[in-house]
Amino acid sequence: MVDLKNVFKSFGTKQIIEDVSLKIEKGTITSFIGPNGAGKSTLISMISRLIAKDDGDITIDGKDVFKTKNNELAKKISILKQSNTINLKLTVRELVSFGRFPYSQGKLKKEDWEKVDEAIAYLELEEIQDKYLDQLSGGQRQRAHIAMTVAQDTEYILLDEPLNNLDMRHASQIMKTLRRLVDEMGKTIVIVIHDINFASCYSDQIVALKDGKIVKQGRACDVIDRCVLKEIYDMDIDIREIDNQRICFYY
Repeated sequence: MVDLKNVFKSFGTKQIIEDVSLKIEKGTITSFIGPNGAGKSTLISMISRLIAKDDGDITIDGKDVFKTKNNELAKKISILKQSNTINLKLTVRELVSFGRFPYSQGKLKKEDWEKVDEAIAYLELEEIQDKYLDQLSGGQRQRAHIAMTVAQDTEYILLDEPLNNLDMRHASQIMKTLRRLVDEMGKTIVIVIHDINFASCYSDQIVALKDGKIVKQGRACDVIDRCVLKEIYDMDIDIREIDNQRICFYY
């Protein structure tokens, strides 16, 4: 379980995260939604210790994230940030193999390559695994970076807007893959996402943030609500139920 208690974060005089408390259960997909500047990416960066908290406690399975050794944490949590540009001349397979570094320290063994192949297959990248990253579309590169995260084989996977640059087919493919990772492999996934319909259809829990505070958290039926979304996004959103899923119409 990821447990946040009374977490605060400021940059200069601006309060980015204010008194956030949250529990993320194992074996679930939790989506962070909210407008730009709500604090979603900052929160996920603090959980992964990429940035420091100002106050509060963040623990994973009872251990303080900020007191955990780097290599131990890298075997527990993997994260994919929005800015994932790598300028090295790498093939897809080489990039995905970087996910094994916490275990191999760069000297991959047979079991490491098996994890690499498994991740490539999960993201359906077999046909392009020997292509260089600069030969790929933005969507293909994004899937390759997600495969690298999957190859790290951590219990917790944190993804900051992983659907960027993806068309509808590949965005849907990614969400189905994440659902499989949870349902088939017991992973715990935290995702920052702007498409509230993907959040509604694939999440076990949704956390709605605005101005650094949690407005609402719970199941899709609790958060995908006209009043809640009005408070978050300052716009009227029509919600309809289709095949037992709450779908938002806001175009």
